[in-house]
Amino acid sequence: MVERIITDDLELLLAALPPHVVEPLREQPDNSDLLEVVMDLGRRPEARYPGREMVLSDRETTAEDLDYVTTRIGDFGDDNRAGIERTLHRISCIRNRRGRIVGLTCRVGRAVFGTIRVIDDLVKTGKSLLMLGRPGVGKTTMLREVARVLADDENKRVVIVDTSNEIAGDGDIPHPAIGSSRRMQVRTPALQHSVMIEAVENHMPEVIVIDEIGTELEASAARTIAERGVQLVATAHGNELENLVMNPTLADLVGGIQSVTLGDDEARRRGTQKSILERKAPPTFDIVVEIQSWDRVAVHSDVSETVDAMLRGYKMAAEVRELDASGDVHVIEVPRAVPTDMRQIGERRPYMNGRRGTPERDQDRDRGRESTAVGVVPTDDLPFRRVYPFGISKKRLEQAIRETGVRVAISDELREADTVITLRSYFRRKPQALRDAEGRGIPIYVLKTNTVAQMEQGLLSMQGRPDGGEVAAPVQYAMQEAEDAVTTVLNNGDPTMELTPQNAYIRRLQHQLVQRYNLTSRSAGREPYRRVRIYKDDPGGGDWAVDEHF
Repeated sequence: MVERIITDDLELLLAALPPHVVEPLREQPDNSDLLEVVMDLGRRPEARYPGREMVLSDRETTAEDLDYVTTRIGDFGDDNRAGIERTLHRISCIRNRRGRIVGLTCRVGRAVFGTIRVIDDLVKTGKSLLMLGRPGVGKTTMLREVARVLADDENKRVVIVDTSNEIAGDGDIPHPAIGSSRRMQVRTPALQHSVMIEAVENHMPEVIVIDEIGTELEASAARTIAERGVQLVATAHGNELENLVMNPTLADLVGGIQSVTLGDDEARRRGTQKSILERKAPPTFDIVVEIQSWDRVAVHSDVSETVDAMLRGYKMAAEVRELDASGDVHVIEVPRAVPTDMRQIGERRPYMNGRRGTPERDQDRDRGRESTAVGVVPTDDLPFRRVYPFGISKKRLEQAIRETGVRVAISDELREADTVITLRSYFRRKPQALRDAEGRGIPIYVLKTNTVAQMEQGLLSMQGRPDGGEVAAPVQYAMQEAEDAVTTVLNNGDPTMELTPQNAYIRRLQHQLVQRYNLTSRSAGREPYRRVRIYKDDPGGGDWAVDEHF
């Protein structure tokens, strides 16, 4: 049986709360699971447990109640956090516009010994380790235990950079949970990066422990520490390694990402386009651990290899570890090796690079098969579009697909997409993904706003008639409509015909069709109602114009 010793100093927190709040709490049998007590001015105080909340008093919280708490705890810093000396409890405040405290969140801090059993061997390798996970999963608790194990069990010089006193508690004397580790407090969160450098320069640590690296300056300081040969153990925002790769602020932690241009021969050898993404430098952290719970983690033991594989279009499986009730660690999923010739693997999940590499999947794509289609089950005689969403909400797009019933699948890979859908703000900046799409001739559909209504209109315009009626092929329908309009203008003498709204790609095809009949066409209106007008006589001179959204 795994033994975990928990210390929470709960009585010291209860002593700081008003009596009418404490009395109902003492009657609860499961206060070992108490997460926090919330007190907001003019509202009833609440206690929060995993999966439930409890009202502690029918009496609304007053300003006197808030003052009762604030006079019994430490001072609030620039981050609006305070604590109780020599405990791990954290009290956060909410202020009004005049700076007066109108709410308190009193979070219970616990030291849990034995939480890093599942990654104990990784911690003791001496390699720099980064822990990721959702809020509340226990990153800080595990980080505290890492510091204690390295200081006491491994006899290393450990320095903790404690920005909000969350790791070692409030007050000048750190909590015993960090063992013999030394703690450096940070006056304000904005100075965390400078204290990180100061720790290396002044105190000769073998290990530095940091909670929540979140800015470019902190990421740069972390790289400086790692380059000086100091083991770095830290947490960062994000649930998975993939989040860091795509986060421009924190990407430097895993080596940074840059766009490079290959020569013709090298591009042919790799089977990619000439402009690709590559890792810029060695990663700051050798190992990344994705914390799913104290008993289950996903480990990327070679960050360099994993990031390189991601950028070349491969989905690298992590080593998934689980801790059973007897304390044994089981590896339930082993990462597959990456061959030297990366074109050999058929299952890919690329970011922006290259084109599809397996003929079998190409044939399936041409036949209209896709197992990940949202809201539809395509068949051989039921064509649909693959849409690559860039900069828009995938969940909202899925909702729009369900509500409109169009034959559209969301593609996670640009190279498999028939259409890219993005926002106007992204289109104007032309990031690498959109430049890649244009280079491959993939039409880009531009939305004004990131709303379900805009997406529904865009999907209907891409997939079918403006009234929502279904058509076998959007391009075929649009081109037939353009031919009928041209015939009407030529034969019936109508000077002008206006077509139904279409996306930029289809409008360009319509312009080209009109030009072949020596007629004039122009685009009118704004997205998503932009449409082609056909003129018998040029209304203002000039030929057809390439649509500005293509």
